[in-house]
Amino acid sequence: MRAVVVAHGDPEASDRAQCLRADLIVAADGGALVCERWGILPQVVVGDMDSLGREGTERLRARGARIEAYPRVKDQTDLELAIAAARTAGADEVVIVAAFGGRRLDHEIANVLLLAEGPRVSAVRGGTTMRVIRDGERIALEGETGDLVSLVPLGGDAEGVRTDGLRYALRDETLRFARARGVSNEIVERPAAVGVARGALLVVSTRRSAV
Repeated sequence: MRAVVVAHGDPEASDRAQCLRADLIVAADGGALVCERWGILPQVVVGDMDSLGREGTERLRARGARIEAYPRVKDQTDLELAIAAARTAGADEVVIVAAFGGRRLDHEIANVLLLAEGPRVSAVRGGTTMRVIRDGERIALEGETGDLVSLVPLGGDAEGVRTDGLRYALRDETLRFARARGVSNEIVERPAAVGVARGALLVVSTRRSAV
Protein backbone atom coordinates (compact mmCIF):
# COMPACT_ATOMS: atom_id res chain seq x y z
CA MET A 1 0.00 0.00 0.00
CA ARG A 2 1.29 3.44 -0.96
CA ALA A 3 0.77 6.16 1.63
CA VAL A 4 1.42 9.86 1.17
CA VAL A 5 2.21 11.78 4.34
CA VAL A 6 1.59 15.52 4.09
CA ALA A 7 3.65 17.75 6.39
CA HIS A 8 3.19 21.47 7.09
CA GLY A 9 6.07 22.88 5.09
CA ASP A 10 6.18 24.73 1.78
CA PRO A 11 4.88 22.41 -0.95
CA GLU A 12 5.16 22.78 -4.67
CA ALA A 13 1.83 22.81 -6.52
CA SER A 14 2.93 19.73 -8.46
CA ASP A 15 3.22 17.76 -5.21
CA ARG A 16 -0.58 17.50 -5.11
CA ALA A 17 -0.33 14.81 -7.79
CA GLN A 18 1.38 12.52 -5.26
CA CYS A 19 -1.82 12.51 -3.19
CA LEU A 20 -3.93 11.59 -6.20
CA ARG A 21 -1.88 8.39 -6.60
CA ALA A 22 -2.08 7.40 -2.93
CA ASP A 23 -3.94 4.53 -1.31
CA LEU A 24 -3.81 6.39 2.00
CA ILE A 25 -3.27 10.06 2.86
CA VAL A 26 -2.02 10.93 6.34
CA ALA A 27 -1.68 14.57 7.38
CA ALA A 28 0.79 15.59 10.06
CA ASP A 29 -1.14 18.26 12.01
CA GLY A 30 -0.97 21.43 9.86
CA GLY A 31 -0.40 19.24 6.83
CA ALA A 32 -4.17 18.93 6.84
CA LEU A 33 -4.33 22.64 5.95
CA VAL A 34 -2.12 21.91 2.94
CA CYS A 35 -4.53 19.14 1.96
CA GLU A 36 -7.48 21.50 2.27
CA ARG A 37 -5.79 24.04 0.00
CA TRP A 38 -5.39 21.24 -2.52
CA GLY A 39 -9.04 20.22 -2.18
CA ILE A 40 -8.07 16.84 -0.70
CA LEU A 41 -9.42 15.19 2.46
CA PRO A 42 -6.83 13.14 4.39
CA GLN A 43 -8.10 9.89 5.80
CA VAL A 44 -6.00 10.34 8.96
CA VAL A 45 -4.73 13.45 10.77
CA VAL A 46 -1.98 12.88 13.35
CA GLY A 47 -0.27 15.23 15.78
CA ASP A 48 -0.71 17.62 18.66
CA MET A 49 -3.02 19.84 16.56
CA ASP A 50 -1.29 23.05 17.60
CA SER A 51 -1.17 24.20 13.98
CA LEU A 52 -4.58 22.88 12.98
CA GLY A 53 -6.35 24.16 16.09
CA ARG A 54 -9.61 23.02 17.65
CA GLU A 55 -11.76 24.50 14.88
CA GLY A 56 -9.74 22.89 12.12
CA THR A 57 -9.61 19.57 13.95
CA GLU A 58 -13.38 19.45 14.40
CA ARG A 59 -13.97 20.56 10.82
CA LEU A 60 -11.93 17.65 9.49
CA ARG A 61 -13.45 15.21 11.96
CA ALA A 62 -16.91 16.23 10.74
CA ARG A 63 -15.84 15.55 7.17
CA GLY A 64 -14.80 12.01 8.06
CA ALA A 65 -11.09 12.22 8.81
CA ARG A 66 -9.83 10.06 11.66
CA ILE A 67 -8.08 12.21 14.25
CA GLU A 68 -5.15 10.79 16.23
CA ALA A 69 -4.35 13.50 18.75
CA TYR A 70 -1.20 13.59 20.88
CA PRO A 71 -0.08 15.90 23.71
CA ARG A 72 2.06 18.84 22.72
CA VAL A 73 4.87 17.65 24.99
CA LYS A 74 6.13 14.45 23.38
CA ASP A 75 9.30 12.74 22.18
CA GLN A 76 8.35 12.54 18.47
CA THR A 77 7.52 15.19 15.90
CA ASP A 78 4.12 15.22 14.25
CA LEU A 79 5.69 14.04 11.00
CA GLU A 80 7.40 11.12 12.74
CA LEU A 81 4.07 10.12 14.29
CA ALA A 82 2.33 10.40 10.91
CA ILE A 83 4.88 8.10 9.26
CA ALA A 84 4.34 5.57 12.07
CA ALA A 85 0.56 5.83 11.57
CA ALA A 86 0.97 5.10 7.87
CA ARG A 87 3.09 2.03 8.66
CA THR A 88 0.56 0.83 11.25
CA ALA A 89 -2.17 1.13 8.62
CA GLY A 90 -0.20 -1.26 6.41
CA ALA A 91 1.76 1.04 4.11
CA ASP A 92 4.85 -0.58 2.59
CA GLU A 93 5.74 2.61 0.71
CA VAL A 94 5.66 6.09 2.24
CA VAL A 95 6.04 9.30 0.23
CA ILE A 96 6.41 12.53 2.21
CA VAL A 97 5.40 15.88 0.73
CA ALA A 98 5.48 19.45 2.08
CA ALA A 99 8.28 18.56 4.51
CA PHE A 100 10.62 21.43 3.59
CA GLY A 101 10.61 25.22 3.49
CA GLY A 102 9.40 27.67 6.07
CA ARG A 103 11.30 29.17 9.00
CA ARG A 104 12.23 26.01 10.92
CA LEU A 105 15.57 24.78 9.58
CA ASP A 106 15.79 22.37 12.52
CA HIS A 107 12.60 20.67 11.33
CA GLU A 108 13.96 20.43 7.81
CA ILE A 109 17.10 18.68 9.03
CA ALA A 110 15.09 16.29 11.20
CA ASN A 111 12.72 15.56 8.31
CA VAL A 112 15.62 14.58 6.05
CA LEU A 113 16.90 12.18 8.70
CA LEU A 114 13.44 10.61 9.00
CA LEU A 115 14.02 9.17 5.53
CA ALA A 116 16.28 6.62 7.20
CA GLU A 117 13.28 5.40 9.23
CA GLY A 118 12.78 2.33 7.09
CA PRO A 119 12.63 0.87 3.60
CA ARG A 120 10.75 2.63 0.80
CA VAL A 121 10.45 6.03 2.45
CA SER A 122 11.00 9.04 0.19
CA ALA A 123 10.38 12.77 0.23
CA VAL A 124 9.28 14.78 -2.80
CA ARG A 125 9.39 18.52 -3.37
CA GLY A 126 8.69 19.58 -6.91
CA GLY A 127 11.37 18.10 -9.15
CA THR A 128 13.46 16.73 -6.27
CA THR A 129 13.14 13.29 -4.71
CA MET A 130 15.11 12.10 -1.68
CA ARG A 131 15.52 8.69 -0.10
CA VAL A 132 18.04 6.78 1.98
CA ILE A 133 19.63 3.46 1.06
CA ARG A 134 21.78 1.35 3.35
CA ASP A 135 23.78 -1.84 3.87
CA GLY A 136 23.65 -3.71 0.57
CA GLU A 137 20.68 -1.89 -0.93
CA ARG A 138 20.73 -0.87 -4.58
CA ILE A 139 18.12 1.19 -6.40
CA ALA A 140 17.36 2.22 -9.96
CA LEU A 141 17.38 5.97 -10.50
CA GLU A 142 14.33 7.36 -12.21
CA GLY A 143 14.64 10.40 -14.43
CA GLU A 144 16.31 11.34 -17.67
CA THR A 145 19.80 12.14 -18.89
CA GLY A 146 20.91 15.49 -17.55
CA ASP A 147 19.11 15.07 -14.22
CA LEU A 148 21.25 15.73 -11.15
CA VAL A 149 22.05 13.13 -8.50
CA SER A 150 23.74 13.87 -5.17
CA LEU A 151 24.95 11.19 -2.77
CA VAL A 152 25.43 12.24 0.86
CA PRO A 153 26.66 9.84 3.60
CA LEU A 154 24.64 9.85 6.81
CA GLY A 155 25.87 8.88 10.27
CA GLY A 156 29.35 7.89 9.09
CA ASP A 157 31.19 6.82 5.96
CA ALA A 158 29.28 5.10 3.16
CA GLU A 159 31.43 2.23 1.90
CA GLY A 160 31.29 0.23 -1.30
CA VAL A 161 29.33 2.86 -3.21
CA ARG A 162 28.75 1.82 -6.80
CA THR A 163 26.98 3.77 -9.54
CA ASP A 164 25.86 3.06 -13.09
CA GLY A 165 24.92 5.62 -15.70
CA LEU A 166 26.35 8.64 -13.87
CA ARG A 167 28.93 11.08 -15.23
CA TYR A 168 31.30 10.58 -12.29
CA ALA A 169 31.36 6.84 -11.78
CA LEU A 170 31.94 5.28 -8.39
CA ARG A 171 33.20 1.71 -8.29
CA ASP A 172 33.03 0.23 -4.80
CA GLU A 173 34.37 3.46 -3.34
CA THR A 174 33.97 5.16 0.05
CA LEU A 175 32.17 8.47 0.44
CA ARG A 176 33.41 10.08 3.63
CA PHE A 177 31.00 11.48 6.18
CA ALA A 178 30.91 15.31 6.26
CA ARG A 179 32.56 15.53 2.83
CA ALA A 180 30.84 16.81 -0.32
CA ARG A 181 32.41 14.56 -2.93
CA GLY A 182 29.10 12.96 -3.91
CA VAL A 183 27.25 16.22 -4.59
CA SER A 184 26.14 17.22 -8.13
CA ASN A 185 26.63 14.07 -10.16
CA GLU A 186 24.57 13.66 -13.34
CA ILE A 187 22.71 10.95 -15.22
CA VAL A 188 24.39 10.49 -18.60
CA GLU A 189 22.83 7.22 -19.72
CA ARG A 190 19.97 4.92 -18.88
CA PRO A 191 19.51 2.75 -16.95
CA ALA A 192 21.12 4.50 -13.98
CA ALA A 193 21.51 3.04 -10.50
CA VAL A 194 23.28 3.45 -7.18
CA GLY A 195 24.10 1.03 -4.38
CA VAL A 196 25.98 0.99 -1.09
CA ALA A 197 27.59 -1.99 0.63
CA ARG A 198 27.86 -0.56 4.16
CA GLY A 199 26.49 2.54 5.81
CA ALA A 200 23.63 4.89 4.97
CA LEU A 201 23.49 7.07 1.86
CA LEU A 202 21.07 9.90 1.13
CA VAL A 203 20.21 9.88 -2.58
CA VAL A 204 18.88 13.20 -3.91
CA SER A 205 17.61 13.25 -7.50
CA THR A 206 16.66 16.56 -9.14
CA ARG A 207 15.17 16.99 -12.59
CA ARG A 208 17.34 19.25 -14.74
CA SER A 209 14.25 21.31 -15.60
CA ALA A 210 13.80 22.11 -11.89
CA VAL A 211 17.29 23.60 -11.43
